[in-house]
Amino acid sequence: MTRLLLDVDTGIDDALALAYLSSLADVELVAVTASPGNVDAIQVARNTLSILELCGRDGVEVAVGAESPLAIPLVTTPETHGPHGLGHAVLPEPRGTISPRDAVDVWVEAVRAQPGELTALITAPLTNFAMAIRREPRMPELLKNVVIMGGSFYYQGNTTPTAEWNTHVDPHAAKEVFQAYVGLPRDRLPIVCSLDSTERMEMNPEHVRRLAAAAGCGKEELVLPGQPEGLRSTSDNELIRHLSDALRFYFEFHRLYGQGYIAHVHDYFAAGVAAGTLSCTTRLATVDVETDSPLLKGTTVADYRNLWGKPPNARIVSSNHPAAAFDELVSSLGALAARRGQGHD
Repeated sequence: MTRLLLDVDTGIDDALALAYLSSLADVELVAVTASPGNVDAIQVARNTLSILELCGRDGVEVAVGAESPLAIPLVTTPETHGPHGLGHAVLPEPRGTISPRDAVDVWVEAVRAQPGELTALITAPLTNFAMAIRREPRMPELLKNVVIMGGSFYYQGNTTPTAEWNTHVDPHAAKEVFQAYVGLPRDRLPIVCSLDSTERMEMNPEHVRRLAAAAGCGKEELVLPGQPEGLRSTSDNELIRHLSDALRFYFEFHRLYGQGYIAHVHDYFAAGVAAGTLSCTTRLATVDVETDSPLLKGTTVADYRNLWGKPPNARIVSSNHPAAAFDELVSSLGALAARRGQGHD
């Protein structure tokens, strides 16, 4: 059993990651916390509750922490994820309620009570995680594993020419988190899924069609570039219908910015790494984050050759296997959607 603590900014690809993790019988979602990023933190929490309930994971604690980055104003991305964070999808209102606990309390109390047992997955800006480390400096030693989606090294940024979105939203938090891992043993260092690897995860219309087929949908789910923008799914499977509507928006966004009718599902890859279902290789590096330069704010820099003379503080993913990853997504998430469509789970 893999026991996960998650921090998200749900987000289309966060939603896909949450749905995928919900499909895995040997993954326990201990708690999910919401960081501001793609949308504000309260909307993140509501989106997260709705997705988890849609996937049959009712009762998972969802808590809100920071409402803004550590030192700079919050910037959100309605153009990328839609005004409410889930593209064209309009999910049912969540039945559950946001936890009265603060996200930092959730993280600190969980790792103190279960040292060495929990894996952290952070697919959001690192705001809440940085604040949790401030409260409990032993956090890096108390967690079993840490997987972070963020950063860009030998790859063009997706927010500025050099900066990836999560790190750009809160570069000060990212800098603090990486600093907290300097000098720790290799097996305690965070696995960093940067754009160098996550932008290889190109979801396309054929993957959506295969996912719906695996769910046993009554008709083909066709999300095609020639169709009108904003066309809504009529699938007979509720989970497939909402994922399809969200992904259509994501495809349209990527096409608008000249990347083709695809979607980079960054957070799904990080989720698979955290769950142990997707294989990858990593390289040790010392990572730092630029926080001051107007030109380079949010840029992540990796020293692979020890030019700085500092101990490594990260394991950066250097290779992955997209085709196998999408086969896994279709198989596992398709099976969950089939069970949910039949009223099971």
